Amino acid sequence: MTTELFYLTLTTALTGVLWIPYILNRIAVRGLGEAMGYPANPVPQSPWAQRLMKAHQNAVENLVVFAALVLVAHQLGISTESTALASVVYFWMRLAHAVAFTFKIPLVRTFSFFISFAAQMVFVWALLTA
Repeated sequence: MTTELFYLTLTTALTGVLWIPYILNRIAVRGLGEAMGYPANPVPQSPWAQRLMKAHQNAVENLVVFAALVLVAHQLGISTESTALASVVYFWMRLAHAVAFTFKIPLVRTFSFFISFAAQMVFVWALLTA
């Protein structure tokens, strides 16, 4: 497995489990019955859980782009030191983004988002110049 595919797998797994803490908060705040149902006037979740939900949504939106770029690069046999490093950076910046978003660390949140975007652009550059 290439570094790019390994970190795509880790990024996908991370994105796949980000929902767990905010669902546990929903159960804690609303009770299991309301958490599993469709209450007319649901009790709001904790602010951190609301932020994690937004971070998760952002992770899903960006995973689509990252995964497509990694898979196209893999299909074309493009794997360079730059793309390998970009995939590592992307994963760690997405993790940092989720943590920073959840715990209201504004500069880290913004920085990690832009660095992860730059990592995607490394793949775009590698693909367009191949």
